[in-house]
Amino acid sequence: MRKSILLLILVFALTQIKAQEKLMSEKIAATIMDTWPDSIIQLTWKRADWTYTTGLVLKGIENVWMRTGDRKYFDYINKNIDFFLQKDGTIKGYDISKYDIDKLPPGRILLSLFQITEQKKYLKPLQLLRSQLDGQPRTAEGGFCHKGEYKTQMWLDGLYMGEPFYAEYSKFFNEPQNFDDIANQLIWMEKHARDSKTGLLYHAWDESKAEKWADKTTGCSPNFWGRAMGWYGMAIVDVLETLPANHPKRQALLDILHRFVTAFIKVQDEKTGLWYQVLDKGTQKGNYLEASVSTMFVYTLAKGYRLGLLDEKYYAQAQKSYNGILKNFVSVDQRGFSHLNQICLMAGLGVNSGGGYNDGSFEYYMSEPIVTDDPKGIGAFLLTAVEMERLANRLNKKVTVTLDYFFNNERRNNYKGEKERYHYIWEELDNVGYSWLGDIFTDYGSKINSLTDAPTEQNLKTSDIFIIVDPDNLDDNLTPNYIEAPQIKAITEWVKAGGVLAIFANDSANCDLIHLNNLTNNFGIHFSYFLRNNVVNDELSIGAVMVNANNEIFNKVKKVYLKKISTLELKPPAKAITTKNNEVIMAVAKYGKGSVFVVGDPWLYNEYVNGTNIPAEYENFTAAKELVKWLIEQASNK
Repeated sequence: MRKSILLLILVFALTQIKAQEKLMSEKIAATIMDTWPDSIIQLTWKRADWTYTTGLVLKGIENVWMRTGDRKYFDYINKNIDFFLQKDGTIKGYDISKYDIDKLPPGRILLSLFQITEQKKYLKPLQLLRSQLDGQPRTAEGGFCHKGEYKTQMWLDGLYMGEPFYAEYSKFFNEPQNFDDIANQLIWMEKHARDSKTGLLYHAWDESKAEKWADKTTGCSPNFWGRAMGWYGMAIVDVLETLPANHPKRQALLDILHRFVTAFIKVQDEKTGLWYQVLDKGTQKGNYLEASVSTMFVYTLAKGYRLGLLDEKYYAQAQKSYNGILKNFVSVDQRGFSHLNQICLMAGLGVNSGGGYNDGSFEYYMSEPIVTDDPKGIGAFLLTAVEMERLANRLNKKVTVTLDYFFNNERRNNYKGEKERYHYIWEELDNVGYSWLGDIFTDYGSKINSLTDAPTEQNLKTSDIFIIVDPDNLDDNLTPNYIEAPQIKAITEWVKAGGVLAIFANDSANCDLIHLNNLTNNFGIHFSYFLRNNVVNDELSIGAVMVNANNEIFNKVKKVYLKKISTLELKPPAKAITTKNNEVIMAVAKYGKGSVFVVGDPWLYNEYVNGTNIPAEYENFTAAKELVKWLIEQASNK
């Protein structure tokens, strides 16, 4: 009996330790998925509409998936979106004729799913949502009105609802002409809603000045509602992430961002680092520190810093405020689930669903219910937690990682029948892309870019790490760019001077090993022409590679998956890192001041990193993180 009790105590203790190891983003994701296991529903316990709360929460879940490689998050996203999709390409509960801009945020998840899965069922509903913007009512100068029934009104909320989706769609579907319109929406909103004295933005603006809540001179609503400004802050950093770096209106948006954060920091509660429901009236009776605005402002600061839009002092500000959120708003229940408290349930303007009128007064904002775990708050908190964790994960070593697009230069016809680059590239989210590997590099603080020209002594100077993946043979490309003597010399000398070279090849039928060997022979590494791990009929065990203990690179993994590979033959200075059946699978070499890592497989492309295609027993995602850290460490030592 005593042994049983001790065993139970031990199991419980281990469970608690394991729970404590989870990041806050994983804890909040667990709460969401426990609260709404089948679909994201409102607190009225009705199934959710196709609306912004669904898009907000699922965007957070998507980000957690991309930070963990755990399939359960992807499955949850898929289930929630697929529930709404009809066979004819329409969306259950969505009526385009209402021109409600709140209905667009789930389109960001549709776009992700279309890119990741390449399933055509996502294309028609995606295009349907995009078509709403073509008919969206606009103000005289061109600003999107919040709804079809609000034909002269722009709301801060609407900038988050419309612009990030509009920008991401325009980037993927190559509609660069839209970026002027996208930038203008943010510019016009600030122009009309910004208070010249405080720099804060009013909740909404009515061009006609006819609405009861509108000031008869400015057209603005009476108060600075926190969450409305929070939506605007999230919108501007999300748009700047997508907007082309050379876009002529980019500087205008950066100026707005700096004015915006300067203004909201001035009205912060100094003790807690948090913000009030009505931002500038913290001392007025009835006002309270509110969770959703606080999380949204931290998101704006943290993501702005991560993207290089804001300097380091704003990251310190984000840390202070995030700690305030954890201390003042987060609680844990008896089952171990974390919750976000003190969220304003809703706040609109004009006639409400009960027939009353929301006048935007201070008293009105105080009258709305305060709740726990409302999707508007917990969804924003999930996104914020991920941003803070990404920054905490950064290595104190900033390196530039360049992916070769010259030797690997494959093309295909896209859904429009147009030629596009594909196969092992940063921008590609589908199975054969390298977007996940790119995200791991950037999460550790590295800068990623690509090289479409032949490597030379000059163009390699700006890179600390150079990655070559699966150089083309004649089956891949009728006019392949082979690795010739000038490139071999340039790359070899670059490594000797301290560069870090990573080569992910392939089996001989799918890769130009002949010319590649002319390069790798310089480092004591030669690709064999034997096919190994030839997985057939989904017998995944054939692709299993066990990682030896005390591995120089892979310390946290025991088993990884590699399919159809070429093995390696070594001589000094090369040495084996991983073997199978006495054959070398991965190798490294020190050459001059530089380092080389080689494997006979593209290996870490999305299909075998994102957790959706192989069982969790294969720890490729963790292995990718460990390899990236090792490469960065080698580059930092040069």
